[in-house]
Amino acid sequence: MAEPTTTKGGKIKILLGNDATPIVYGAPCGLTQRSMTISKGLEEFQLPDCDDPDAISWLGRDATSLSMSVEGETLLAEESVETWVDAAEAEDSIPAKVIWEFPAKTLTWTGNMHVENFNATGINNRRATATVSMQSDGKMTRVVTP
Repeated sequence: MAEPTTTKGGKIKILLGNDATPIVYGAPCGLTQRSMTISKGLEEFQLPDCDDPDAISWLGRDATSLSMSVEGETLLAEESVETWVDAAEAEDSIPAKVIWEFPAKTLTWTGNMHVENFNATGINNRRATATVSMQSDGKMTRVVTP
């Protein structure tokens, strides 16, 4: 049996860009968990049976849109708290990259995203944490490099 080539959680990266030219991307300090979801909007239609119009129709589906969402958990780190808050308060979407690094290849999505939610939590005698969620604003372009 051949074993799969996998990667570790720290090799999934969320980078936020600044407004410099060219854009400079950096990974905010403190992320302990992150996830990415690609969603496809679908429109349904009925596929009638031409030979038996009274038969129950199967549903067909056309893709209508794509969207990416990113969620993460982080320690509330002094080094990155203003980066997250600035992004959450921004009226416009910000440049962002999502990267999956594997031993033999890297997948990178680049585009603009809105920080939809930034939620800080403090529990007595424990480290303060935060959760963040981001939504794509337009196309996220995927590039695969060896």
